[in-house]
Amino acid sequence: MSSDPWGRVDETGTVYVRTADGEQVVGSWQAGTPDEALAYFERKYEGLVVEIGLLEKRVKTTDLSAKDAQTAIDHIREQVDAHHAVGDLAALKVRLDKLVETVDARREERKVQRAKQSDEARHAKEALVVEAEELAQSDQWRAAGERLRALVDTWKGLPRLDRKSDDELWHRFSHARSAFSKRRKAHFASLDAQREDARKVKEKLVAEAESLSGSTDWGPTAARYRELMADWKAAGRAQREHEDDLWNRFRGAQDVFFAARGSVFAERDAEQSENLKLKEELAEEAEKLVPVQDLKTARAAFRALNERWEAIGHVPRDARPKVEGRMHAVERALQESEETEWRRTNPEARARAEGLTGQLQAAVDKLQGQIEAARSAGNTSKADKLQRELDGRQALLDQALKGLQEFGG
Repeated sequence: MSSDPWGRVDETGTVYVRTADGEQVVGSWQAGTPDEALAYFERKYEGLVVEIGLLEKRVKTTDLSAKDAQTAIDHIREQVDAHHAVGDLAALKVRLDKLVETVDARREERKVQRAKQSDEARHAKEALVVEAEELAQSDQWRAAGERLRALVDTWKGLPRLDRKSDDELWHRFSHARSAFSKRRKAHFASLDAQREDARKVKEKLVAEAESLSGSTDWGPTAARYRELMADWKAAGRAQREHEDDLWNRFRGAQDVFFAARGSVFAERDAEQSENLKLKEELAEEAEKLVPVQDLKTARAAFRALNERWEAIGHVPRDARPKVEGRMHAVERALQESEETEWRRTNPEARARAEGLTGQLQAAVDKLQGQIEAARSAGNTSKADKLQRELDGRQALLDQALKGLQEFGG
């Protein structure tokens, strides 16, 4: 018979392991010596030691799931409980029990972590919904549209909540985007309608201009062309794809008429040359109004120059585009300055901007007070939530203040 501190082999070849509950049969060994039998089952014990050591390391250093870790522990425990090895099996059970405690602790930690992540995701999505609902009322079509697209990308990067909560928040978020798109579509549809009305008016003006192009009733026809030009300017712009073509037809009809009149009045060439000189002087004087310093004064001066221009009469046909182009360039500069001034002083838009800024400032002040109250009460979680909301409102306030500056206030 052979033995060591943890096991023995009797004369029949039966191998035993010593435990706190007494000796347990490990197995039977018929081939070889008793020492070889003990050595074999001791190696099986060492194998279990190695397995447990590797599992301990995986649990501590990898992201092994609690489910997989518990399965591995149960597998090893079955082998230990089956007493198919010679060694300190009780020590192995202690190590396995500690592993179970570690796995349970990690499971709880992950549960807490998931709950925290879910809470953070909820707050983040709620903030996105609030911002989207505010943007849905914006008239800053391009900026608000780009911001809403950015919010969608941010949403996609956040983890999902429970299905009910996630669906409810997404419904609000999607509804806000749809409301904005509907308002934007209506706005541009209105612009399209205005341009379509302008196109119809200009089509009629072009038709009349073309019908007059062959007239030889020089005075009344020229006067009518001036009236048509005034009506053209009052009609507003048509769609971009129609405006240039209509203008070319309109101006072309006038060119035909005035070219015919010019050929009939060839004897007035000298007068037209003098007219050109005068108009060039007026154009040079008009160009001194740019850049515009005082819009009202510049507009009055240009109007006076234009009256003198109209009183001068025609110039040689080949020189007309250049000299008229100079006056048109000055007129466009005045119009651009006028549009800029209108946008800056538009009382309705300014009132909206001031109202929005006031609301946002009040909201920011209120949130700051709530944050201070929460921190004073030791409610850090509530303070942090309010701070995130404050950050969103502050960003909107900064944007609104920037917009208000464009009105000069």
